[in-house]
Amino acid sequence: MHDPQTDIATQQPKAKAKRKNNSLPVIGISLGDINGIGPEVVIKALEDKRILNMMTPVIYGSSKVISFYRKQMENDQFNFMTIKDIDHIAFGKVNLINCWKQNMEVTPGQVNEVGGSAAWFALKKMVNELKEGLLDGVVTAPINKNNIQNEEFTFAGHTEFFTQSFDAKESLMFLVHEDIRVGVVTGHIPLQAVSKHLTRDKVRQKLQIIEQSLKYDFGILKPKIAVLGLNPHAGEEGLLGSEEQDIIKPVIQQLKEEGKLIFGPFPADGFFGSFLHQQFDAVLAMYHDQGLIPFKTLAFEKGVNFTAGLPIVRTSPDHGTAYDIAGQNRANPNSMREALYLACDVIKNRKEFNASP
Repeated sequence: MHDPQTDIATQQPKAKAKRKNNSLPVIGISLGDINGIGPEVVIKALEDKRILNMMTPVIYGSSKVISFYRKQMENDQFNFMTIKDIDHIAFGKVNLINCWKQNMEVTPGQVNEVGGSAAWFALKKMVNELKEGLLDGVVTAPINKNNIQNEEFTFAGHTEFFTQSFDAKESLMFLVHEDIRVGVVTGHIPLQAVSKHLTRDKVRQKLQIIEQSLKYDFGILKPKIAVLGLNPHAGEEGLLGSEEQDIIKPVIQQLKEEGKLIFGPFPADGFFGSFLHQQFDAVLAMYHDQGLIPFKTLAFEKGVNFTAGLPIVRTSPDHGTAYDIAGQNRANPNSMREALYLACDVIKNRKEFNASP
């Protein structure tokens, strides 16, 4: 079976921006829903000038939006440079590219069409420049998955959009923080549809992506991966469900015979509570909430959503738009900051992997 990441090293676009001997990665940052906490966490994450020692950030959004939130936050420490296009990038500074011409009123905490349109304009321009190889990686601020929908964006979220945009057969929602990494087999689908979407091929594909990502993106040469069961008590040998016996166990056994360090299926309820995840380099959960609830319990406001299996680098904070605190200067920027750091780390690890004999 084709390895989902076999050709990533040769597929990865090479940044074409005029570097002027600048070796730091150029990271695009889409502003997300302008009425959520995206602009605030972007400002807070970038106001520490030390981050410019790691990257050259390019915000895709609006100078008016950033100025609005900077004024509301009474933040005179954050400065940025508006540039016409990425050919005019200023290394050693925070850059911003305006992605729309019309006046869009900012209404913090409000869910409306303006927030969705602004999020789409920023995301579209950034991804187009990522495809052209003008960026080394991207970080996406939170969107509202409903108000961003339009004729061009008909996806359940960023993960699905990036997967199709870069012609990947499969990708993986990979939640990452320090000693915990969690991927999911099924992502943004209704709970009642999980069992129908669970197949041996899909479980195998996701495990292949995890293993390759741990090697290629995280520098772990012989990764050890745990797999959770779908049903309570991992099915109790078929008493509480057949998916473990029919789908999950055969895949684990097959990969073990290929020399992979894959273990499970483990009962999901006690796995994280007993800190078993610390014995593994990553964990594969069967569905969204099974993986994300324990992850966010252990790493909320610090975790990062990384889309593994793509020829490009895309990360995101692990939280949403948080309309309830938007515009109140209460948003925690740690997850956005960690998303920026991880994007740089993955870019560095990929370069080192490609350079190794």
